[in-house]
Amino acid sequence: MVVLIDTNVIIDYLLTREPYYEASSDIILKCAQKKLMGYIAFHSIPNLWYILRKVPEVKRREWIVDLCCFLQVTGVSHAEVVRAVKNIDFKDFEDCLQDRCAVSVGAKYIITRNIMDYANSKVQAISPEDFLKQFG
Repeated sequence: MVVLIDTNVIIDYLLTREPYYEASSDIILKCAQKKLMGYIAFHSIPNLWYILRKVPEVKRREWIVDLCCFLQVTGVSHAEVVRAVKNIDFKDFEDCLQDRCAVSVGAKYIITRNIMDYANSKVQAISPEDFLKQFG
């Protein structure tokens, strides 16, 4: 199954944020074990770099390289970016880009903690916990 992992799930995993760590870790592990075909949006990489700026640079680089070993990085075309900019159905432009990236790889789900942000998404959003309940 193809899934796109939202930035917040990756941050929960990397920073061992409770109470979200266990579910995010299980999702990441399933991607590493190739039980899921996991993708991360290209723009999530610089977002992670910035959000994690208090973590030493060497560690951030290590984390991102490790993530790229089992999550494929995906992006969208110029036309899709323009389409996302024009899309008024999303309150958050970044979430619209996540949706466009998910569509581009044929993802069945966007795994995120921010389900409501994806109310108008083409790809269904699901929480890590709900995903694990449904698909183990």
